[in-house]
Amino acid sequence: METDRQAIIAFLETVHPYDTLPRDELADVASSFRRMEFRPEALIYVYQTPIGGLYLIKQGAVEITDGNGGLVSLLGPRNSFGERGILRDGLAATQAKASEQTICLVLPTPTFKRLIETYPSFERFFNRKRGEKVSNDIATQKVADLIARKPLFCGPETSVVNAAKMMRDAHVSSLGVVAEAERLLGIITVRDLANKVLASEMPGTTPVAEVMTADPVSLPPTALGSDILHIMLERRIGHLPITEQGRFVGMITQTDLTRFQAVSSAVLIRDVVSAETVAEMAAVTARIPQLLTQLVGGHHSHEVITRLITDIADAVTRRLLVMAERELGAPPVPYLWLACGSQGRQEQTGVSDQDNCLIFEDAATPEDMAYFQALAKIVCDGLNECGYVYCPGEMMAMSPRWCQPARVWRDYFAGWINTPNPEAQMLASVMFDLRPIGGGGIAMFEALHAETLAMAAKNSIFVAHMISNSLKHTPPLGLIRGFATIRSGEHRNHIDLKMNGVVPVADLARIYALQGKLPPANTRARLKAAEEAGVVSASGARDLIEAYDLIATMRLENQATLIRAGRKPDNFLAPSDLSDFERSHLRDAFVVVRTMQSAVGHNKAVVS
Repeated sequence: METDRQAIIAFLETVHPYDTLPRDELADVASSFRRMEFRPEALIYVYQTPIGGLYLIKQGAVEITDGNGGLVSLLGPRNSFGERGILRDGLAATQAKASEQTICLVLPTPTFKRLIETYPSFERFFNRKRGEKVSNDIATQKVADLIARKPLFCGPETSVVNAAKMMRDAHVSSLGVVAEAERLLGIITVRDLANKVLASEMPGTTPVAEVMTADPVSLPPTALGSDILHIMLERRIGHLPITEQGRFVGMITQTDLTRFQAVSSAVLIRDVVSAETVAEMAAVTARIPQLLTQLVGGHHSHEVITRLITDIADAVTRRLLVMAERELGAPPVPYLWLACGSQGRQEQTGVSDQDNCLIFEDAATPEDMAYFQALAKIVCDGLNECGYVYCPGEMMAMSPRWCQPARVWRDYFAGWINTPNPEAQMLASVMFDLRPIGGGGIAMFEALHAETLAMAAKNSIFVAHMISNSLKHTPPLGLIRGFATIRSGEHRNHIDLKMNGVVPVADLARIYALQGKLPPANTRARLKAAEEAGVVSASGARDLIEAYDLIATMRLENQATLIRAGRKPDNFLAPSDLSDFERSHLRDAFVVVRTMQSAVGHNKAVVS
């Protein structure tokens, strides 16, 4: 009936992404919907059965559970469900049940797929994948991604002497001059101080308003790098203020542009390799936050960014080993320095402590062990000075426990596998991510690694304990389409994208690697290898990889945002800072992770 169709159109106009459709298309789509009513406790569809279309709740509430009966979420009006199964293989990826009297509008699968193919708003909303638009060209970068630091400014009444002190202390060559509400009035530069103040012998008490460049040309954060280049060349200026609706938000200088083009992982590694002191290396690693913001701004994939950042840590470690050997002399027996944790997985971000260990040949004497302990202390101290802070749990080679001959390491792993107590589970989780960094004893690790994987895979009790340990980190899902945020303290109302986001996926990938005796240490590589080995189904692996990509990317984007604001990067994100679109997709990603955890917890690997 026409009345019903008009009612559906009115409803769809309040639901995204239907509100983006042209009027004629919206009318056609409204006619395609099938209205279905469900009594309380009625099953809407069952896990792994064919799903007939996309469900949109018009009235009531729906309970979504995973394949093992675990509660995933409670959905209310205007929420959609069923899209993951449609886009994957046509089979329901969850189970849906009405928790009260419910009315759903069901969009046929062909119509749903046509909308995704035709309208970008639908494709973006229902597709968790993020495009990998990579750009290294400064001309195509957004101005917001080129701003190196938070804005520095003074008031128009500030004396030129105080303005000069501000620039000196901040190591900058310009300041914005602002009025109330940070409205930009002008800029003052070192050149202004030299040419207008000193050359004219003006007193130091002169207000900056008398010598500033008033009403300077500016650009918004949404402008491109090419706009900056054109203005600087045409007007022969070296400082360009960035404003948003008149408010001063940053300054771009020629130095920033040069630095952007000069900072790359290759340049940083070159500078590390040529460094002669730890202090020189620390100056290089201090540029990593800028590299991170540049790589995020260039829309590189998260696995590329973390790999490049980890490469720098590897180079620092190897350079410190060279310095240590130069100080202590040649090693008495072959040894191998290994990284574990995020460095071992090649997944370091802007926040990283150090996790490492040292293995040396069994022929080492007590005197030789003293040599390696001294070497480990030099390297760990150097890493700490370079920003890779000491591990809070002391899982470092400078701790005697983690600086041992190969036979002791064999005993360690055998003990953890045969007696999987809580400490053994925790240590094994870290040490199963080992990756050689430096030294010449690679054969020792290869033999130990193969032997350990085989031993672990055969011990079902150990694997069960590792699975139990991996489920301690859970996604921060609230029941009513929200997030379970931190309730108190410094990070109140935030979620931890590391411990409750990427770590649960890393734990799952490690379990798959153990079950399949797979050699990779990197999380994404483990998931791909698990799919190829049949440890996890193609659809399960694809869902989990997409979820991991989104979570890891949001984590890096959040760190880059903090760095640009002049703050230290961390792993805490406030969901309120996200758009509805971003919150929806992040929550969907967490749902996938919880579903896969549930499958592993029930001794299943979502194998088809």
